[in-house]
Amino acid sequence: MTAMTDNLNVQSNNPLITPQMLKAELPLVGDALDTVQEARQTIFDILDRKDHRLFVVVGPCSIHDPKAAIDYAQKLKVLVPKLADTIYLVMRVYFEKPRTSIGWKGLINDPYLDDSFKIEEGLRIGRRLLLDIANIGLPTSTEALDPISPQYLQDLIAWSAIGARTTESQTHREMSSGLSSPVGFKNGTDGGLMVAINAMQSVSSPHRFLGINSDGQVSVVTTSGNPYAHMVLRGGSQGPNFESAHVAQCEEALERGGVSQNIMIDCSHANSGKNPDRQPLVLKDMTRQILEGNRSIIGAMLESNIHHGNQSIPADLSELKYGVSVTDACMNWDTTESALIEMADSLRPVLPKRL
Repeated sequence: MTAMTDNLNVQSNNPLITPQMLKAELPLVGDALDTVQEARQTIFDILDRKDHRLFVVVGPCSIHDPKAAIDYAQKLKVLVPKLADTIYLVMRVYFEKPRTSIGWKGLINDPYLDDSFKIEEGLRIGRRLLLDIANIGLPTSTEALDPISPQYLQDLIAWSAIGARTTESQTHREMSSGLSSPVGFKNGTDGGLMVAINAMQSVSSPHRFLGINSDGQVSVVTTSGNPYAHMVLRGGSQGPNFESAHVAQCEEALERGGVSQNIMIDCSHANSGKNPDRQPLVLKDMTRQILEGNRSIIGAMLESNIHHGNQSIPADLSELKYGVSVTDACMNWDTTESALIEMADSLRPVLPKRL
């Protein structure tokens, strides 16, 4: 008898719907297509300094309830015209959650929050939600975590993030070189900048790597490189890194690395000490820096939900509180709205002069 040497720890291997089949089932057309195309071009123009506005990625830490996500999107859409001359809003729609050890992995992996891991249904729910938000007229962003899932969803995404845990990953750098959207690389979990700078250098170049095509077939993927990568400062284990001295240090490091000096400030994570009440304070400091002459800051990220705080996933899912995060704590809608309006009012006379 021949000894088995492979798949010893694999219990099953179930084929998924192909990206092409899912896109045919839930196509990007009409108003939704226009939303994505216009949003990407707007962010390209902001990064190229052809558009004086800031872009702000704002929304829940993670999406676990599509109904609440649509409720949030409708609130955000009402805010858009109040800020449109100063701030370009992009809704944060994160489906995949990186984990240091264990925990809920997000809507795609476990859409019913019960460890049933119905991933195909998660992909379908996620794509339908992105289409619904695009049809409202809002651009969306997400974290590109799994190297396969962008084949199913990336055509709907206006801006992508690579998280602090994966910025150093060669797999994610290669994948990002082929993404159709701009991409922000977060500094490392220790606060170090070089992993993100190295990633930006890598992502702008062509790559060849193993992946899948739209038919789900394993392929050699050849990319041309992504010219729209930039830095996201999110703090680290040593503390925040959003203040003017940190930003100046980052500008110098980016210049030495020969990469874009566009910087986004993540107002959550280590920059807020994971305290959502501190996010508006980070936003105010960012505003102050721009008023004092900063030219490198081009955007911000905010973790925001309908209601404040977060909650654990209960055994009885009927006990889930509506519009409250199940991952990192978020600030509530009223706080979000007032913080963004205050920033826009402060920066409205100043931003056109930065071009």
